[in-house]
Amino acid sequence: MKVRHLFISSGHNFFGHHDSQPGKHPTVEVAEVECVAGSGIKGDRFFDYKRNYKGQVTFFSADVFAAMCAELKVSGKSPGESRRNIVIEGVDLNALVGKEFEVQGVKFRGMAECSPCHWMDHAFAPGAEHFLQKRGGLRAQVLSDGKLRAEK
Repeated sequence: MKVRHLFISSGHNFFGHHDSQPGKHPTVEVAEVECVAGSGIKGDRFFDYKRNYKGQVTFFSADVFAAMCAELKVSGKSPGESRRNIVIEGVDLNALVGKEFEVQGVKFRGMAECSPCHWMDHAFAPGAEHFLQKRGGLRAQVLSDGKLRAEK
């Protein structure tokens, strides 16, 4: 499994905005993030959000992103538009639900699928929410401290 992109955002754009306009907090791509056990990623909107929160970090598949872009004819978009933190390549994220796993020496527990919402159609293209059903990503808890670095 390779880490392709890392993203953080200081605030929520879609989370909790179901019947209102999205927020305007940028998603920032970074070369490295610091993961803190039980808390999440330093500098991200979900850091210390709630005790035992199942989405301390979120993963998204670079492979799924590429397939979605091809299917929906999306160009010029970043996988960061998904608002997921860690974009990885070479693993079925759904297979990690309920399991502990390690990325670059940092341990995680896969908690649940990151189900796509109607905002995905706005972020990517009409049909994105439907395309991402059962492959919208993974919510996970951080089990050990450490740093992740994007591998280009």
